[in-house]
Amino acid sequence: MAALELRGVRKQFGEVVALRGLSLEVASGELVSLLGPSGCGKTTALRIIAGFEHPDGGELLVEGRDVTRIPANRRNMGMVFQAYSLFPNMTARENVEFGLKVRGQDRARRQRRADELLELVGLGGRAGRYPNELSGGQQQRVALARALAIEPAVLLLDEPLSALDAKVRLQLRQEIRDLQKRLGTTTVYVTHDQEEALSISDRVAVMSEGVLEQVGRPAEIYRDPRTPFVAEFVGTMNRLEGKLAGPTSVLVGEAGVPLTVQAGHERAPGEAVLVLIRPESIAVEEAASAAEVDSARARGSLGGRVLAFTFLGPVTRLVLDTDLGPLVADVPSIQALTYASGTLVSLRVDPAGTHLLGAG
Repeated sequence: MAALELRGVRKQFGEVVALRGLSLEVASGELVSLLGPSGCGKTTALRIIAGFEHPDGGELLVEGRDVTRIPANRRNMGMVFQAYSLFPNMTARENVEFGLKVRGQDRARRQRRADELLELVGLGGRAGRYPNELSGGQQQRVALARALAIEPAVLLLDEPLSALDAKVRLQLRQEIRDLQKRLGTTTVYVTHDQEEALSISDRVAVMSEGVLEQVGRPAEIYRDPRTPFVAEFVGTMNRLEGKLAGPTSVLVGEAGVPLTVQAGHERAPGEAVLVLIRPESIAVEEAASAAEVDSARARGSLGGRVLAFTFLGPVTRLVLDTDLGPLVADVPSIQALTYASGTLVSLRVDPAGTHLLGAG
């Protein structure tokens, strides 16, 4: 039995359709991220799970129990918002205690629980501080501890790190993941940040315009996108149009440049396809002259030249004009030190790094 299940959930706001029959299962102890651009419906889905919005159709089940029409205060959901939403007149301990106090727990028990959770999130020595005496990252840790204090059936996190600076965001997302695994809390995490979703999740549910495009493990979403939207939204992707020439060959562009691709697809020769190539799947070598590029072509490589480049730390992203058309390639920065605009190169595409989709 799934810990959480959405069955054909629909929601419309006036003329805007936010959810178009969303169906999703979340297993007990699993962390699933809802990933997509602004307006895709991910936050609406989270608010429906929490009980802050009511669906126009469909069902919501928690541990097999239909809670579609049950009010938010009876669903036993823990919620962490983008804004920390702490009570400014309460200490960190009192904020964490709040949900337990509402549930009628005695003072000693709720203080003990609050102190345990503050210790878990690394704030054991700051229990008596008020929110304005804490950093943004510390305030979000208090908000997380408060959501966990009630031992929720499902923990809901709505863009919880977006208000934090980059370094704190990286640290806190790992802390959230470690804590979630330690406690085994079923969690739904909403974000528009692809790296965040891929790094923190057991599974990622990619959404677009109220539709679930694909759900799968992070590596599956990245390596095996099922739709053009997923391919282009998750990470950087080169997209080429071509025609299948054989089990492992595609002819690209009007000139019909041959490209070796990964085998295993079930498509007929002559069928129009989209060839998807990740930047790290393109190996680039500098060429001394046009004759050297031609020699590389004769050995099965492709030719091109550097149009632009961006230093990204360990790798440098090259924009290339190639026999296949414009491509983006990521190469080790130490290799790219001598590259300049106009540098001639030869390149090879790793067939294992290609993915085919129907052109329609």
